[in-house]
Amino acid sequence: MSIAAVPNYLGTDFSGASPGMRFGMYLPIWTNRADQEQEVKDRAAKKSREGQEIAALLERQGMDATIAQLARQERNRLPGLWEKNDFAAREAWKKVTQLTPSDRAGMHALHVRQQHLFGTVPPAEGLYLDAKATAPFTTGLGNEHPLENGFAFLNPYGLPYLPGSGVKGVLRQAARELAGGEWGNTHGWRGDDEKSFSVVIQKKTVALSMCDVLFGRETRDGDAEHVRGVLSFWDVIPQIEGDSLHVEIMTPHQGHYYQQNRDRKTGDSVSPHESGQPIPIPFLTVPPGSGFAFHVVCDLPRLRRLAPELAQDDRWKTLLTAAFAHAFDWLGFGAKTAVGYGAMQRDTAAEAEYHQKLQAEETKARKQAELGAMTPQRRRIQEFIDYAEKELQRSPRPKSKIGQKDYQEAQKLAKDAQAPEWSPEDRAAARKAIEDYLPRLADISLRDVRKRLELDKLAPPLPSS
Repeated sequence: MSIAAVPNYLGTDFSGASPGMRFGMYLPIWTNRADQEQEVKDRAAKKSREGQEIAALLERQGMDATIAQLARQERNRLPGLWEKNDFAAREAWKKVTQLTPSDRAGMHALHVRQQHLFGTVPPAEGLYLDAKATAPFTTGLGNEHPLENGFAFLNPYGLPYLPGSGVKGVLRQAARELAGGEWGNTHGWRGDDEKSFSVVIQKKTVALSMCDVLFGRETRDGDAEHVRGVLSFWDVIPQIEGDSLHVEIMTPHQGHYYQQNRDRKTGDSVSPHESGQPIPIPFLTVPPGSGFAFHVVCDLPRLRRLAPELAQDDRWKTLLTAAFAHAFDWLGFGAKTAVGYGAMQRDTAAEAEYHQKLQAEETKARKQAELGAMTPQRRRIQEFIDYAEKELQRSPRPKSKIGQKDYQEAQKLAKDAQAPEWSPEDRAAARKAIEDYLPRLADISLRDVRKRLELDKLAPPLPSS
C-alpha cells in the first residue's frame, strides 16, 4: 500500500483530515517497499514472457536483486522508493474527493460566520449576492501538485474556496466589457477612456475612470500614481452540493507539439498532427448546484470624496449588480471558464432568505435592547406578551385547556405581580396583558380568568371603552 510522505507516528488513516490535507500533505501516492514487492509478485504471476523471466529472476536471485534490476530498466520500469506510484495516484482521487460530516459542518460554519460579520456592515456600504453553479467550478489548477493539476484550498481549514481577488478580477473584466458597448446596454458603465473623476497624488492631479475608482488604478512597476479601489471583495466558501467533490478529465492531444518533445508514438515530429497521443489528466472540481455567496464592502466615505455621483442613491450597487449579472451569464468564475467551467446563476431565493434572517436578527436584537432598558417588572410582562404573540402566530392553533401551558404562564405572571416590589401601575399592566391574551390562547372566558387568577388583587378592572 502506497504511503503519504509523513512521519510513521501519524499512522496511515487520514480519512478524518480535511480535503485540502488529503490532497496535499497526506496524499498516499508514494512508493514504499511493500509496493515494490507486491508489484514484483504481480508481474511474476503473469503468463507472459516478461512474467516468466521475472519469476525465474526472483527464484534465482531473490527479491532485493529483482527489485534493483527492474528499477534500472528503461521500459516498464519499477518505481523506486518514494517515487510517485501511478496506480496509487489513480486510487488517491477517491480518498481526496469524499467530504466528511466535519467538512460540511466547517463549510457551513464559515458561511454563517461571514454572514454574521457582514450583518455588522451598514446596509449602504455592503452588497450581498447569492448564486448557484450551473457548471463544475475549479480553481488553482496552476498550483504545483504531484497529480499534475493543483487546486485552491483555504488554509488552515482545507476547504475549497474562490479567492476574493479572483472575484474582483472577473468583475473588473465584466465592467470593461459592459462599458465597451459591444453587449448592448452598458448599464451605466463608462470606459477607461472616460476619466470623469480625479485624485491628487504627490501634488499631481491624476484622472480616474469609473473602474479606477471602484476597482483600483493599475500601474506599471515603479509608478507612484496607483490608486486603491473603494471596493473590497471577500473570499467565497462554496456550499458544496452532495457529499463529495468531483473529478473531471481533460485530454490534450497535442502534448508533443506544446512541449516540443519528439516521440516514436507521435511520428518523431514536433508539429501538430492527428496522430498525437491523448493523455487523460484528472483534476478536481466543485459540482454544479453548489452555492456561492458573494460579499462586497464599499469604503463609502472615500467613494464620496472620489466620485460623489457613484455614492448617490446606491449607484455603485446598481453598477456592480449589472457586472455580476454579466459575469454569471458570460464570463464565469475560477479556472477553465473558456470551456464552460465556473458558470453561475443568481439565486434570488437564497438572497431573500438571508435578508429575512438578517431582519429577524435585527428585530431580536432591538427587542433585547428594549428589554434591557425596562424594569424587571415590565420585562416580565413583556416576556409574557412575546410568548402569547408567538403562540397566536402558530397556524392552525386550537385553544388550549385550563391548567395547560398557556394557563400556567398567565398564572405565573399573576402570582409574580403580587410581589411587594410591583407598583400599582405594573400590576395593572400585568392584569391587562393577562385579560388581553389568555382568553385568546385558552378555552376560558374573561370572567373565569378574573375569578380563577384573582386578578382583582392586582388592580381594579379597567373601564371598558
